[in-house]
Amino acid sequence: MTNQQSNSANPNLNLAFRRKQNAEEMKHQVITFAMMIFFTVIAFVMVAMDSISSWFTIPVILLLAAIQVIFQLYYFMHMKHKGHETIALFIYSGLTVGLITVLVFLTIVWL
Repeated sequence: MTNQQSNSANPNLNLAFRRKQNAEEMKHQVITFAMMIFFTVIAFVMVAMDSISSWFTIPVILLLAAIQVIFQLYYFMHMKHKGHETIALFIYSGLTVGLITVLVFLTIVWL
């Protein structure tokens, strides 16, 4: 007995669904790219303005950089898709170890 069932009774329906899904994915990537460009412009403007204190500018730039890293991972490296859990675990573990290392060194230097 051979099982001759397919995923969809109408292959054109499956193709239409994939095209719609790809178009939505492309829309998210374009929006994310535009937001990243906007964040970069904000960072450049903050640095160019001498009236803003560096005590405010540096943390804001670091925050914008962290947001851009998240966008890069989730939208451009497709980390939000299924099957990337192990890779995400390694990336987040490395980020955690790196953050702890930086905090330890800052604590040692400032004490």
